[in-house]
Amino acid sequence: MDVITGDYDLGALLARVQHAVRKVNAKRLVMDSLGAVFVQFDHSSLVRNELFRISQALKKMDVTSVMTAERNDEYGEISRFGVEEFVADNVIILRNVLDEEKRRRTIEILKFRGTQHNKGEFPFTIMSNEGIIVIPLSAIELKQKSSYVRLASGNNVLDQMCGGGFFRDSIILVSGATGTGKTLVTTQFINSGGKNGERCLLFAFEESREQLFRNASGWGYDFEELERRGLLKVVCAYPETSGLEDHLLTMKENISDFNPNRVAVDSLSALERVSTIKGFREFVIGLTSFIKHEEVAGLFTSTTPTLMGGGSVTEAHISTITDSIILLRYVEMYGEMRRGLTVLKMRGAMHDKEIREFSIDGQGMHIGKAFRNVTGIIAGQPTHLDPSELSRIGSMFKEEGRS
Repeated sequence: MDVITGDYDLGALLARVQHAVRKVNAKRLVMDSLGAVFVQFDHSSLVRNELFRISQALKKMDVTSVMTAERNDEYGEISRFGVEEFVADNVIILRNVLDEEKRRRTIEILKFRGTQHNKGEFPFTIMSNEGIIVIPLSAIELKQKSSYVRLASGNNVLDQMCGGGFFRDSIILVSGATGTGKTLVTTQFINSGGKNGERCLLFAFEESREQLFRNASGWGYDFEELERRGLLKVVCAYPETSGLEDHLLTMKENISDFNPNRVAVDSLSALERVSTIKGFREFVIGLTSFIKHEEVAGLFTSTTPTLMGGGSVTEAHISTITDSIILLRYVEMYGEMRRGLTVLKMRGAMHDKEIREFSIDGQGMHIGKAFRNVTGIIAGQPTHLDPSELSRIGSMFKEEGRS
């Protein structure tokens, strides 16, 4: 059957809409969607004239109207007919882009007549019983308070290396290869808070509650007792169960409900694998800013890609956001694997610059003396220097100083 369009208008439709608005005394109106109304017509001039007519009629009805329209491409034309945005006062674009096999929802206010608005795309998610929740990163302000109060890390020597412990409202990053002791540092951090009567919240994305409690017990820490006393809450989840935006909202909700003094995330690297680089950085910014605003101490762990350390994608994207960085490294010496620890960064305080050897046993972490005659530890290429080589290098520096 042929469809004859001829001179077409939406007078009858507008009459029905106007009747419905008056009948219920409506203040808001939604047309979902324009594509369904104009699906049979491909003349942009006709569509534009009728859209303009619709918008004028709706304004006379004194209602706030929302009209939806489909797009052919995420970053192509604003709308299917290419004219819808010209007759609207405000234009909001929703995207669900596939990037590196991962979907990421964003919202952009392209046009908003009569007022200033934030530019660019912002991540959002859709939650049951709550609808669309936007994460407005541009609304985050650097107005967090700073405290001089120190918190114990759970290791006396590490506290000394940090100049007296962690600051109460600081974000600490613990970076190292698998098996270097990141979870132990987290466990000591949580246990120290519990012993002092502080409320501690632990987000685990690689181990279950039972594994964490068993490991803590192996080092002599009773997490079950802290949990019974209401001083510890453990939230475990696989990163793949939802997107980073959903994880962020869940974590913020848990922090608000539990009201902790300390928050630990083990590990950020697990969360990184379910998002794009941009999405992951936005997640970290959103989480760290919220924790700082709540004046809570936060400890994050990240895993380096190689056993000997070296560069980490996670570390590179969050190192500037964190207040303190603790590096854990394997050090190979004479056919034996040892462990090294250094405080790379400590905002607001002097700290130990040495790379110290440490060991792990049933009582936890034991930090010893600094490595001597070894170079390249941080770069992941430890090299042992014999005394004659050190003497030769020292002589070279002396000669350069004289010249």
